[in-house]
Amino acid sequence: MSASKSYGRGAAILSLGIGATGLITFAYFSLASHSLAEDEYGRITLLWSAVFITVSVVYRPVEQLLSRTIADHDARSIGGTHHLRVAGAIQLTLGVAFAVVALVLRGPIEDDLFGGSSTLYWILVVAVLAYAASYFARGYLAGHHLFPLYGGLVLMEASSRCLFALAVAIGIADGQSAVALGIAAAPVVSLAVVPWALGRRIAARDTAVAAFEPDPATLDAAARDEPSAREPQFTLARGTGFAAAVLLVMLAEQTFLNAGPLLVKATEDGGGAALAGFTFNVLLIARAPLQLFQAVQTSILPHLTRLRAGGEADPFARSVNLTLGAIAAFATFVALVMLVGGPQIMDLLFGGEFDYERGGLVLISVGMGLYLAAATLNQALLAHGMAGQSAACWVTAAAAFVLFLLLADFDDRVLQVEIAFVGAAALLSAALYALYRRA
Repeated sequence: MSASKSYGRGAAILSLGIGATGLITFAYFSLASHSLAEDEYGRITLLWSAVFITVSVVYRPVEQLLSRTIADHDARSIGGTHHLRVAGAIQLTLGVAFAVVALVLRGPIEDDLFGGSSTLYWILVVAVLAYAASYFARGYLAGHHLFPLYGGLVLMEASSRCLFALAVAIGIADGQSAVALGIAAAPVVSLAVVPWALGRRIAARDTAVAAFEPDPATLDAAARDEPSAREPQFTLARGTGFAAAVLLVMLAEQTFLNAGPLLVKATEDGGGAALAGFTFNVLLIARAPLQLFQAVQTSILPHLTRLRAGGEADPFARSVNLTLGAIAAFATFVALVMLVGGPQIMDLLFGGEFDYERGGLVLISVGMGLYLAAATLNQALLAHGMAGQSAACWVTAAAAFVLFLLLADFDDRVLQVEIAFVGAAALLSAALYALYRRA
């Protein structure tokens, strides 16, 4: 199968699983919104934001590191498991660091963020630690093009989480804590299934490889005669440097997606949690497509890495351009839907006492398209080994986003978040495109 067909097939398979995941995530928040009081729902969205800001910033760098390194090693026929041990050491260190920080800051997190709820605090801690294994598995699966297993992982995670909100909606369980428990249980439940399936797949692959294993002496001679196969020395320092740059990208990414609701809560005197929940709902227009776009992000990085390792510049550019074109078409469609019936759709999904403005929903749709384009360009730059330069663009745009939220004087705080999101996404996509053209 050609590289382009492999990429397309992988993205299609993942789109099915992750597209369903996005819909199930919408259902989780819709059920929670209709089942809980506005303040309780607001704290659920804050818990969600805190968990996924943390896991995306702390663990996705290792996922990206594994995905790119495994794909590169496969393309260059480099064997061994040293890269897995390095990535595992980095992931373990990051998990321990989070646990230490969370325990030291328990008071502020529990009292200021969760209104004194120790239950929500411990759900945060358990969920973040459980996602360490989940994101390691995702990177491994993506790097080896095991996309059906990757899709199964995220689908199981979203489905198990939604069951907790459903239990509250139909009266089996009750209250904010029951809905929140789904956030901690989801990664644990998904990992109970995936290792078994992955183990069977690995055993089958090992059996096939063993049947055609060449003579070790031949491999040693080939390694001595083929210096290009020995060029990518994957050391702890090199892996940590790449992961640190991607960590900055992830931090900036989560700033775009979650700083709005968090800053709204922090700066509003009364009803802060409820208004934060409303702002979160508006940004779901950008956040929900990102669930689907994970299929593209997950498959395009190892795909582009393989093309670059093989010196295939034209297919590389075609893959990026095709993805950008699809994003433009999708964003245009979402913007038209929001223009025609956005307020009615949002009221149906989430209800509440707030009114959704049509213009603001269209703005977020445009910003979503710009943001997805930036995320695609970022994957291309990671494949080129330009993680540091890409991270500088992300940090600059995220800083501009936060400064606008803090310094601009808007009576309508939600409109301020919408304008800030679109402007920062435009800045980011332009900067990354200029960098990509130079690459």
